[in-house]
Amino acid sequence: MSEAKKILIVDDEQDIVETLKFMLEAQGYECLCAYDGETGLNMAKDHMPDLMILDVMMPKINGYKISRLLKYDKKYKDIPIIMVTARSQEDDKLIGQETGVNEYITKPFELDEVITKVQEYLK
Repeated sequence: MSEAKKILIVDDEQDIVETLKFMLEAQGYECLCAYDGETGLNMAKDHMPDLMILDVMMPKINGYKISRLLKYDKKYKDIPIIMVTARSQEDDKLIGQETGVNEYITKPFELDEVITKVQEYLK
């Protein structure tokens, strides 16, 4: 069997992280978790996840900045990023697109929707 795909979940809301981790691990993915932007960015660089699930509003570094920093770096630009956020304004989605986010899912979200998107990107 091939190695499990690694997903990095970065969100300052612990219950969301735990729920996503539980659901994704049940699907056979390996999950790494960070609760602030700075830790998330460092973990992305250290572990090269196959996919990231990012919140926007977080301590230290926000999700947009993480996305921009990774997407402008040749080494990390191909990591798909799914932004999961309470910010649902069109402007927010545009910023997400400009910073290289692959998908934008607004909270409260359906877990099934997140898992479906993850599976699409990790096929």
